[in-house]
Amino acid sequence: MFRVGRKIARSIHKAITSEDSVDVSELDGVRSLHLGSDTIQSSMRIKDPYALELRYSRGMMVYLLFQKQPRDLVVLGLGGGSIPKYVYHHLPQVKTRVVEINPRIIEVARSHFFTPENDERFEIIEGDAAAFLRDNPATTSMLMMDAFGSNGLPPDLCSQDFFDSCFEALTLDGMCAINLWGSDKHYDVYLQRIETSFHGRILVMPTGRPGNVVVFGFKRAPNDLRWSTLRVRAKALEAEHKIEFLEFVERLREHNPSTSNRLLLES
Repeated sequence: MFRVGRKIARSIHKAITSEDSVDVSELDGVRSLHLGSDTIQSSMRIKDPYALELRYSRGMMVYLLFQKQPRDLVVLGLGGGSIPKYVYHHLPQVKTRVVEINPRIIEVARSHFFTPENDERFEIIEGDAAAFLRDNPATTSMLMMDAFGSNGLPPDLCSQDFFDSCFEALTLDGMCAINLWGSDKHYDVYLQRIETSFHGRILVMPTGRPGNVVVFGFKRAPNDLRWSTLRVRAKALEAEHKIEFLEFVERLREHNPSTSNRLLLES
């Protein structure tokens, strides 16, 4: 049974809509962010603030299977800052930029969720994600989209033009990870748009049942998609991170075209 935690902070950001409240709750040692509803947008275990508490956020990190030497990351949507601060803490070689339109979310992420201040390898940019992508083509090797509001994905962040911009924002070896909600009535439409923008080079990975589905899109197909290679890589990553990479490899195998030897992806 879902239990709503004790509410410890609430704010309304009038510049977006009078209904967009930014709420923080706590339950059993876990602090969570909510936007206009009881739905959890982001969570943090207070005694381990740099860990990835929610399974879908750990699933987004599967990009490390395909990028052995990550150097930069753009995240669209801050929430409680779980993934950006994880990367900041555990992958110091990565330069991270986060684009967030709501200044109150930025304030709460820093005051309640240990999100770092801007420095030479971390920057939060207050602005519109779609405009940011249009203004910055071919500038990142890794793009993450996790920008849910109280009513799901904002309309301008799920259009064909937007997903085209995601593709164009990537460098030649770049990829993206897009968080979708599997039970969204428009899920199939969004997935088809992503597939179109990435010329069929996508992988889907459900992280719960029902729940979040991470869609990975590639500018071009990785060189080695053999199961043996991916499992060796996953085992090494598990030794470094508290993330169930081997389980996620099996999720990829279950939900995408493959042979007994390798994942299949458009070249």
